[in-house]
Amino acid sequence: MRARLFLSGIRAEGHHGARAGEKDEAQPFVIDLDLEVEVAGDQIDGTADYRGITERVRAVIEDGSFDLIEAMAAAIADACLTFGPIARATVVVHKPNAATRLGIDGVAAAVTRPE
Repeated sequence: MRARLFLSGIRAEGHHGARAGEKDEAQPFVIDLDLEVEVAGDQIDGTADYRGITERVRAVIEDGSFDLIEAMAAAIADACLTFGPIARATVVVHKPNAATRLGIDGVAAAVTRPE
């Protein structure tokens, strides 16, 4: 059976951004995942490993360096697809502090793999 799995509010900090100085200090990022998963039965090992996925997402944010949140979303989606049961991944990257000077809550970008 194929099911959709939602993991929301994965928080991590990283050094990302295209503007001067953005990568100097870690900034918060919040990730939401919409994953299509091939589920094999009613056993814990028959679905995706939530803990492993969450750890991998945090590693991409904490260890990587991206100018664009779109590129970060694509890298996270690609990382999710390395987990066998995941057939499709939609990743939304929120950068809450990105646009405070504009008077908005934040910016976000979404990427789906495979497209």
